[in-house]
Amino acid sequence: MVAKKKVSFLISFLLAASVLGGCAKSAETSSQKSAKDNKVIKIGITQIVEHPALDAARKGFIEALKSKGYEDGKNIKIDYQNAQGDMPTTQSIAKNFVSQKEDLILAISTPSAQAAFNATKDIPILITAVTDPVKAGLAKSAEKSGTNVTGTSDNFPIGNQFELLKKLIPNAKRVGILYNTSESNSEVQVEEAKKAASSFGLEIVTAGLTNVNEVPQALNSLIGKVDVLYIPTDNVVASSMPIIANECFKKNIPIIGSERAHVTQGALATSGVDFNKLGYETGLQAVQIIEGKKPSEIPITAPKNMELLVNEDAAKKLNIKIPDDINSKAEKVKGGVK
Repeated sequence: MVAKKKVSFLISFLLAASVLGGCAKSAETSSQKSAKDNKVIKIGITQIVEHPALDAARKGFIEALKSKGYEDGKNIKIDYQNAQGDMPTTQSIAKNFVSQKEDLILAISTPSAQAAFNATKDIPILITAVTDPVKAGLAKSAEKSGTNVTGTSDNFPIGNQFELLKKLIPNAKRVGILYNTSESNSEVQVEEAKKAASSFGLEIVTAGLTNVNEVPQALNSLIGKVDVLYIPTDNVVASSMPIIANECFKKNIPIIGSERAHVTQGALATSGVDFNKLGYETGLQAVQIIEGKKPSEIPITAPKNMELLVNEDAAKKLNIKIPDDINSKAEKVKGGVK
């Protein structure tokens, strides 16, 4: 009888210990989850220069994070750094982010992305406003980077722009392109333009430059030789749009832009990239990484839909009649005309 009582007591003790152990483990797991949820994610944002397209991409990125519950000053901490167009500064920013042990880096533009990738192969890097991540040496392929990089590309079929150009300026033959010879993304776009031009009966005339101070001279070398100017998604050129638009209006040369900011600053039209949406898509990818995915598991995506915009002020200034099929579909904007 005594033995039975001892056995019964022992079983009760073991059951109680098991229950208490389970509760302790559950409490520990809950505590760990709470600690993870309460961790502030440090995000470094590096941007080559301030201009509307890149600014829009950055804003879209932050909007996407907020839409998923990640807000600066609460559960994420954003350190935004702008290189003001200076390449050595871009490299310094990237190195500082690595030394500060950021959890994630957003690199806006090809030079910023290359600097970040050169600085770290461990910290996840989100890229946006990068034309060709593979040629830039950031990824082995868009489908699977094979590196610590993912994000979005601003690459799109340039044929869309040339088709629009021919509808608006049907007699155009020679297209001028200003581009920064120091940016691989710009060189990619020029090569693509040359390949696509013959299909539209167009000839490409280029003028290279390396900084904003060279824009007036490079532009002057094109004016008088071309019927229309095409502006690629080039950061140096985009920063000089007011100067470019003003000079082109003086010579009655239309400008076809590659994104919204070009048009609001004086280009006639675009069928191009919405950089706010591009940045937003990148922000959603960042959320996936924050919540456990590796960059190599997330494909680098490109814009799915182009936005069609026409600058009514520029059309009036240049005395260009917008065809009905474009006029009925395009978003009308104003600006950039003095």
